[in-house]
Amino acid sequence: MNKSGADGRATALWGGFVSDSAGPWARFVFVREGYAMGATRAEKEAEVAEIRALLDGSALVVVTHCQGLSVAKSTALRAAARAAGGRFKVTKNTLARRAVAGMDRAGLESLFTGQTGVVCSADPVAAARVAHDFAKENPALVVLGGALGTQILDAKAVEALAKLPSMDELRATLLGVLVAPATKLAGTLAAPGRDLACVLKAYVDKQS
Repeated sequence: MNKSGADGRATALWGGFVSDSAGPWARFVFVREGYAMGATRAEKEAEVAEIRALLDGSALVVVTHCQGLSVAKSTALRAAARAAGGRFKVTKNTLARRAVAGMDRAGLESLFTGQTGVVCSADPVAAARVAHDFAKENPALVVLGGALGTQILDAKAVEALAKLPSMDELRATLLGVLVAPATKLAGTLAAPGRDLACVLKAYVDKQS
């Protein structure tokens, strides 16, 4: 999408960023695709509602500083978050602060300074892992902190969270713990009667 800049030069919008055709992209603009700083009141209210809904629907929210993150890298981060079942969204700070005001995550307000974006997930670990791993390879992304439920986290807490197993991994581990004894029990019960009797006798002797 192209728009005319203040000096008459054409600009192109991609998500939360704008690129000037006369030079490299530099200006940060309103987050929502399709319009820039001149957003109407209704559009701003809709954006606040969208941010609030995103935060409400996420177990984990990670706030990042993304100044200098290229369009290609932003797209890659969005894809990584989506693959993990989450979402990355560039945020306009004034609207993000309005969104969290009055929420049980109001402590996030102080993190929305500079050029920011949030990585969110319903999984209580996924967003931290996505943000942490991406930041390791892309220094332009800096983890500022976040919130797990109502608990406000600093950057170190987000890093520690990123190193924990995901919910899917925890479920797989738990399932393995539960299935292994059941498998052994099934094998024992399927054994010939004499072998099973020996097993039961050994158990009784052990308890005596």
